[in-house]
Amino acid sequence: MDYLDQKAPPIREDRLAACGAYGGSCCDLSGQSKKGGCLFNTKRTFSQTQGCQLSLSLGMVASMRDSVVIVHSPGGCGANMLQMAGINKVFQQLRSTSARGLRWINTNLDEVDVIQGGEKKLREAVLLAEKEFRPEAILVMNSCVPALIGDDIDSVLDDLQRQVNARIVPIHCEGFRTKIQATAYDAVYHGILRNLVGEDKRKAELPVSVRGEDPLVEAERQARISRTVNLLNVGSMSRLDEVELVRILNALDLNVRILPCFSHPDDFADSYEAALNVSICATHDDYFVEHFLEKYNVPFVLRTIPIGIANTNKWIRDIASFFGIEERAERFIAAETRELNEALEPYRRQLSGKKVFLTGGEIRIMTTAELLHNLGMEVIGLRGYHFDKFGEILLDEFLEDVPEAKEAVFNIGAGQVFEQANLLNRLQPDLFVGHNGCNSSAAKQGFPIFPLFGQSNDYLGYQGVFEVATRVARMMRNPAYNVNLGHNTKLPYRQSWYSENPFHYIDQAALLEEDSPSAQFA
Repeated sequence: MDYLDQKAPPIREDRLAACGAYGGSCCDLSGQSKKGGCLFNTKRTFSQTQGCQLSLSLGMVASMRDSVVIVHSPGGCGANMLQMAGINKVFQQLRSTSARGLRWINTNLDEVDVIQGGEKKLREAVLLAEKEFRPEAILVMNSCVPALIGDDIDSVLDDLQRQVNARIVPIHCEGFRTKIQATAYDAVYHGILRNLVGEDKRKAELPVSVRGEDPLVEAERQARISRTVNLLNVGSMSRLDEVELVRILNALDLNVRILPCFSHPDDFADSYEAALNVSICATHDDYFVEHFLEKYNVPFVLRTIPIGIANTNKWIRDIASFFGIEERAERFIAAETRELNEALEPYRRQLSGKKVFLTGGEIRIMTTAELLHNLGMEVIGLRGYHFDKFGEILLDEFLEDVPEAKEAVFNIGAGQVFEQANLLNRLQPDLFVGHNGCNSSAAKQGFPIFPLFGQSNDYLGYQGVFEVATRVARMMRNPAYNVNLGHNTKLPYRQSWYSENPFHYIDQAALLEEDSPSAQFA
């Protein structure tokens, strides 16, 4: 795996054969994903909408300290940056004393630029960013329009790099290139790996005392590196989650460096000086850790996300196994789970038998489903934004941990809210768990909503289990608002749609066996 000599990474459809359309049961999905790739040829005859990788890429790069983001696009692209302004400076301050908040420029391409090209505006934007802000890094996001009209941003930026002090990082995240929005993670990591990682990317030469020319200093440095892990956060965990995972890793006597969100550009230069890369989600990080292994020989842990007791324990054991500290880890796990299980008993009694439906990223929904099952809830449906080899592995582990979920519905499709509405109408869950964007639709159907992620909430580690339990229990005690909302609003779909097979517009649905659990929707 070495794509760093290319200007842009391959899309997930090509690199991982990622699937973006499926309807069936968990058991169906597990079986068909192993049949020589037939799952990944599925298509939709109708698609309501889909996510744009530019917006997801912006969510990662906007948090970087002492940097400026240039969105090379018409004015509308990147407008979601406005919602990040409120939290950006606060979270930078929580991570470090240096915080300047959100700084971004839009090249504001218009009809004339579509004809004549937008390279002049890009050049002006980069020079303006250097003059006004004197940043350490300038991150240039290439959108659909300049890609379609043929702007050669890499040549422009190569020329500008000789004129500015900031390190320029081109990021090719054109939305039209892929239907798998998670390609955005690869696009950002690609730009970081090419332009920020490595000793030669450091702006200032290290002093002698740090370069390791003194044997004693070098020995101390190597000892520190041997206990250092890179904990990867692409914006999918809150600061509270970071604190919890750092607490766990420190309990194993490990040093922690958190990348890439809310980091400084200089943090990447020596990021290869680590014993292990620790991911919390394979969907996010496989591109980064695979290249680090190949280029810098830094191993990685990529198995699962530490949500719920079972998956947190697996995550810790994988890390402990690498460092040879299994006994220490088992003592820690035993103490934490014993205390947590005692605290969870009243919530398990309250939530026992309640039905839950989850939608979001493939890794996060399955680990969250295991957490809720551990609290006594019945998992009746899952909707993943996409599905690939990492989801296949985790799905098999999920069905081992939760065998009752074999007949639960599994729908794959980002942005297909009409399918979700049909499924919820049929399944009638007691609780809907989802990302922002899908939650309002489910709320209008009258279902209590629990957000799958929030920048101010705890989800990961042992602390996260308890926080999720308390918040879900509180929501289930008083769902009156959403019930009233459901009685007084409706979605923009004809009533006849709710009697259709929810997977009617997925070609793959025809491949399902007539006696499969999903035949109930036919």
